[in-house]
Amino acid sequence: MSATTLSSAHETQAATKTARLYRMVMPGHVCPYGIKSKWYLERKGYEVEDHHLRTREETDAFKEEHGVKTTPQTFIDGERIGGFDALKKHFDSSLAKKEGEKTYTPVLVIFGVCALMAWGASIVATGQVISLRGIEWFAAFSMAVLAIQKLRDVESFSTMFLNYDLLAKRWVPYGYIYAFAEGLAAVLMIAGGSLALVGSPIALAIGTIGAASVIKAVYLDKRELKCACVGGDSNVPLGFLSLTENLVMIAMGIWMPLKMLVLG
Repeated sequence: MSATTLSSAHETQAATKTARLYRMVMPGHVCPYGIKSKWYLERKGYEVEDHHLRTREETDAFKEEHGVKTTPQTFIDGERIGGFDALKKHFDSSLAKKEGEKTYTPVLVIFGVCALMAWGASIVATGQVISLRGIEWFAAFSMAVLAIQKLRDVESFSTMFLNYDLLAKRWVPYGYIYAFAEGLAAVLMIAGGSLALVGSPIALAIGTIGAASVIKAVYLDKRELKCACVGGDSNVPLGFLSLTENLVMIAMGIWMPLKMLVLG
């Protein structure tokens, strides 16, 4: 073999990045984080030595040997990196700093998707690209999806809600009622007509209390709180978007009956 060929082989070997991955691949369970870890490593240009832990006994023995509580586990250059989350942080240190940071993303995603849903539904219903009904549906759809977020874990939502809502602090059951009331008002206003007249006062009442609560907590008392608007486990800060949710309910609560009176 020539010197040039040997040099090329050494360069190829040096350029090859390898990682060892240990993950659960059992007859009744294949760890999804293990699959993600393998995909992520390959995406980063690594050749993966994929070691399958095929039984519970084999998995427990691996954990005990390496002093870890979970699998998968990734090793790079002899160093244990950890599970899937640790693997991402290994390649992007900014992810560690982002944990626990406040973010508006969940609310913006909800508003964005609901706007598209309302736009699509209004085109089918009215034949117009932009319509008043579409704007109404955008508000009502947003209320409905936000209510769903709260109802996923109404216990956690009500606990966070008690941090700032004026009525819930005085009457705890309101913290549980709120999410159901928002969802009911949304469905009634989506239906329109006389049903919207039933939902409007509900939206107006909870929206007014909510707006007053946010204004007092954020703008008067200057408190830094997390908003319960997308449920009890979010990092959305209480502030402008939380106030917007309540102002939308107030606007809908006033507009729907006013439209019936003016337009019939």
